[in-house]
Amino acid sequence: MIRHRRTVGTAAALALGAVATAVLGFATPASAHVSISPSEAEQGDYGRFAFRVPNESDTASTTKLEIFLPENAAIGSVSTAPVPGWTVAVENRRVDPPILVHGAEISDVVAKVTWTASGDAGIAPGTFQEFPVMLGPLPEVDQMVFKALQTYSDGGVVRWIDEPQPGGEEPAAPAPVLTLAAAGTPTEGPAGAPAPETVADDDDEDGSGLAVGLGVAGLVAGVGGLVLGGLAFSRTRRDAGPADRDGEATSTS
Repeated sequence: MIRHRRTVGTAAALALGAVATAVLGFATPASAHVSISPSEAEQGDYGRFAFRVPNESDTASTTKLEIFLPENAAIGSVSTAPVPGWTVAVENRRVDPPILVHGAEISDVVAKVTWTASGDAGIAPGTFQEFPVMLGPLPEVDQMVFKALQTYSDGGVVRWIDEPQPGGEEPAAPAPVLTLAAAGTPTEGPAGAPAPETVADDDDEDGSGLAVGLGVAGLVAGVGGLVLGGLAFSRTRRDAGPADRDGEATSTS
């Protein structure tokens, strides 16, 4: 019996460990990289985005970030927000033909944005920094790939420039990607049809599930009480001496 319990306990521990690894992903942590947040938007919109930069070095700090805007998807307006301890520089390029923004033709668009740390404001090991921008109107393309260069205080440069491969694995040094949906694209259901309401059904299912759970819990508690009561009665009978049992028999007769 002891050997059997140890075997069951070991198997349960192994199963629990496997579930924790699968759910929490402790086995192989993914490497962090420069990304854009949010990573989805709608064509034609203006939006606030942030380039999120983690530091992957154990000893050096990140001192510069260079973001290259895609050449095949020009943006008419690019604004940056102040980042304490960092300076920003914007480089433009000419486009031909010009892009049309709110009825006006624009020939100069932003090609590159560079943030540089001042003093000891770099991104230290084990930390990350966000660099906010306002972009718009977003072009009519499926996605925008922002190639990035991350420079460290020891002179190292990480080139986050690999473009995504449809149907393939994530590249070793992926560039930040902003996925764009067509303006007015419905999220579900046919065009023009209202989305089905499922809140009430979810509430009913939750309520039914809760009721069933409470019923089962009550049944288990009741059975447990009967078992404990029976065990207590049996132990009382077993512990009673001969005199007690004789007295009980006399009073009964």
